[in-house]
Amino acid sequence: MLVEKSNRDSTPITLRPGLAERAGALAGALANLSPAERIARLRRDLDGPVVLTLGFGVEGQVLFHWICERNIDVDVVTLDTGRLFPETYELWAETERRYGRKIRAVYPDHVALESLIEKQGIDGFYASKQARQACCDVRKTRPLERALAGASAWITGLRADQSSERRKAGLVSVDADRGMLKVNPLFDWSREAVLAVVKANDIPINSLHAKGFVSIGCAPCTRAIQPGEPERNGRWWWENGGNRECGLHVQRKRGRVSKETVVPATNYAGCG
Repeated sequence: MLVEKSNRDSTPITLRPGLAERAGALAGALANLSPAERIARLRRDLDGPVVLTLGFGVEGQVLFHWICERNIDVDVVTLDTGRLFPETYELWAETERRYGRKIRAVYPDHVALESLIEKQGIDGFYASKQARQACCDVRKTRPLERALAGASAWITGLRADQSSERRKAGLVSVDADRGMLKVNPLFDWSREAVLAVVKANDIPINSLHAKGFVSIGCAPCTRAIQPGEPERNGRWWWENGGNRECGLHVQRKRGRVSKETVVPATNYAGCG
């Protein structure tokens, strides 16, 4: 649970019981801090495990850099779907070498995966949106449940300007399904600001970015985008309409999408 603490860089937080109240207090405390300071403050003020899910995009690489640079006690996990690009595995190894830290991998349940492939074939996700979502569920969403088990907070690399859906995410929200806080330290940053940090600190990133791949996921479901296209357009491009999400950031209750309690950043300007 969040506790009241005094920090030289901010005022104490007084919290009432309940996740929504905690999210509101935390959002207020983090709003005017830098993303690196937000992670450090979250760790200081929150009891229990804090997990960063690392997908090896530029946002996650920057967050991981700050966590290692400041030696912040955050569990870093990646979801290995089994269908990642070779370049992503190369970056994974390079990142571990650079920072001298192993990244915990979580894999799909082999029984569920074998059943999925038996039913829809190795590339059956192209057949329909429902088939693709079933694949994402087995390869990503269910493993995420194991990755976040027992955590008090989940750190992600979501940014408001990635898509209209992600603009709704807020700096801090309540993940009601999992009973934890969800924190997006880069919510009010632009991609250009993130890339500036990458350049300034020589942070390793996926070589596919130089080839027009902006948002990189599983190899069969990711393509390069044209200049001016929204970042998420390179994901599941064969589907018409709807948001470009796999299900990791969609709240669900009893099989139905539920609303997420969101506390937006107060200083959002679309840049760092």
